[in-house]
Formats: sequence, C-alpha cells, structure tokens
Amino acid sequence: MTGGQIGNVDLVKQLNSAAVYRLIDLQGPISRIQVADVSQLAPASVTKITRQLLERGLIKEVAQQASTGGRRAISLTTESAAFHSIAIRLGRNYIEITLYDLSGKHIASAAHNFYYTTQQELTDGLLSHIRRFISGNQNVIKELVAFGITLPGLINPEKGIVEYMPHIDVDNFPLADTIKNNFGVICFVGNDIRGLALAEHYFGSSKDCKDSILISMHHGTGAGIIVNGQVFLGFNRNVGEIGHIQIDPLGDKCQCGNFGCLETVAADPAVVAHVQQLLDQGYPSSLQELDGITMLSICEAANNGDELASQALIKVGNQLGKALAMTINLFNPQKILIAGNITQAKKVVFPAIRRCIETQSLSTFHKDLPIVASELYNQPTIGAFSMIKRAMLNGVLLQRLLED
Repeated sequence: MTGGQIGNVDLVKQLNSAAVYRLIDLQGPISRIQVADVSQLAPASVTKITRQLLERGLIKEVAQQASTGGRRAISLTTESAAFHSIAIRLGRNYIEITLYDLSGKHIASAAHNFYYTTQQELTDGLLSHIRRFISGNQNVIKELVAFGITLPGLINPEKGIVEYMPHIDVDNFPLADTIKNNFGVICFVGNDIRGLALAEHYFGSSKDCKDSILISMHHGTGAGIIVNGQVFLGFNRNVGEIGHIQIDPLGDKCQCGNFGCLETVAADPAVVAHVQQLLDQGYPSSLQELDGITMLSICEAANNGDELASQALIKVGNQLGKALAMTINLFNPQKILIAGNITQAKKVVFPAIRRCIETQSLSTFHKDLPIVASELYNQPTIGAFSMIKRAMLNGVLLQRLLED
C-alpha cells in the first residue's frame, strides 16, 4: 500500500469516528441503530467505532430507550468529565486561563496582568503562567488532552504559527509547537475574534444558524465569519479584517499604514479620544464630571440620554453599519452579532447599524436579519475552548485520543 493510500485510510477512519462521536455528542442519548441510520455508516462500522469510544471512556451507555418491539436498544451519550483541556486568552496586557472538561464545563480559572514587548518575553511569560496554573490545579486536573490559545493577530491555524500581532513584532512564532514541546499535549491556536465567532456558533447567540457574521469592537475592530457552520478562512487562513475597510479616505492614519480605516473611528480608543476632544472643546455633557472617561461610561451616559454620548455612539453605529452592509452583500448571513463594550448601549447603537444596513445592502439580504449582542464576550477563554471542541467534532483530536 502506498503512502497516499495509507493517508487516505487514516483520513476515512478519522472522518467515520468523528461522524459517530459528533452524532452522539450533539444528539445523544442515541442508539447505535439510530447512529448507523443517520450517519449512513454500516452497522458493523458503527459497532466497531462505538466499542473503541467506550473502551477509551469517551462515550458511555445509558438508560435503555423505550422498546418499539424486539430487543431494547441501549442509548449512548458522550463522557466528558475525565478529559480536561486548558483554554487561554492572550490579550495585549493580560492573560486568562481556564480549565474545562470536554463538554465545556468550567473547572478552574485564573487571570493576570501580563506585559510583554518581545516574542521571547511572550514565550517565557506564557510558559511560566501555564506552569503555575497547572501546579495550582494539580489536584483537579484529570487527563489533560489539549490546549487552545486565542490572541489578536494573524495566525496560521493549521500549523499553529503566529504570523503577526498588532502590538509586538513576531517572526513566524511557532506557538503550537512551543506548547506541545513543553507540555507534551497538542495545542490549537487561533485568532481571538474568529474563536469567539466559533464559540457563539457552538454555545451562544448563533447556535441556531449556519451562517453568521460577528463584529467585535475593542482595542481594534475585527470580524469572524461563519459559513455553513465553519469559520471562513481565506488563502492565508485569515479572513475578517473588517477593521481595515476604508471608511474615510481623508481620515486618520491607521496602524496598518492606510488612512481612514474603520478601526480609526470604530474602536474603543478612537471613540474615547473623539468624545474627549468634544469635551475639551467645551461641548456640554454629563461626562465632564468624570475624572477619566471610558467606553463603558460613554455607553452609560448615552443610555441616560446624554446628547454628546448618544451622537458619538450613533456615529460609530453608522460606520459599523457601512462596513457590515458590504459584508452582508458578500456573505448573505442569517444573523449579525456585535461584541464589545459598545453593546452596553445597544438601544442607541443597534438602530443606527440597522438603518445603514437597510440603505446600503440588498433588501433581500437584510430583510428580517437579526442584529444581536454576543452572549459570550465576557467569557474570554471560550473561543480557545471552541477550537478544542471543533477538533473533537472533526476528528483531529478525537483520533489522537483513540490512538493513545
């Protein structure tokens, strides 16, 4: 048998095992007969795969289903409690680490300020934080099967290489291999916003649809696009840099080198700077009474009817709506998700977004299109965990566990 044929056999094995596990995970309790029926796999194959999954402890037999005549069928569900994963959200100046079981149940977590200016500082600090976290949770960690890490920047998710970060210089940083070499466990690495979009699809606001667009507004502005239940990734494995759509050719210079990008007007620092500038010019606002303004204080003022804060946020909504209208025309999503502090003033911002979408995108595409707030934005590590969940459902991690 040639190498190519061996590779194909392994892939078929992975896909078949994944199909069975996915059905049990998403539709369990479910009988072997039902699994064979839905998956279109031969009953003998289903029996073999379920035996392997049972032996590995990844599924379990549960109460019998009601009999429909003949032998009563045993039902199967997934077993998650014995398998743990570590999910990490790496921010510009902080790190959050969570221990999850395979169902996404939160076991333990830690959050720290984390300042780094070079790739080496990032590597050393990250490894140190992980070691401390593992040491502090040694009594609760069972079998550690995977790491997931999300961070801002451009990533090759297949190789786990960080190609670009917006705040430090990196040189094809092999993050996944670094983690695997130090801890002996597979690691999945992805962009933070794409990770959040995937998490919303599995566990949050967009789990009821296959096609969605999430826009996140924080230090910068980015998007995660889900097409047919998968994160949409382009030629270089990164799609969704909506923050670098040019909104105003005469606008401020962006860190990317261009002028008037969405990110220069619709990101938390840009909004705060704009409001502060208006306050400095003497425009009346309840915000003048505060020592320092933040995105949250602007949202609170707008909710309380402050005209300056409201107009500033409506302007942001218009700019987000303009960029979203272009994206809607390209991808025709079933739902739009907005993530970030700005959703605290969604009654002010969302109507502005909707008005722009309705005037600048195809009517058949925006008719009855829901615009909703992210449910999971305040769970920073759930995006990293969603990549581990995906690797179980598509068989990449599942196959490794079956072969161990």
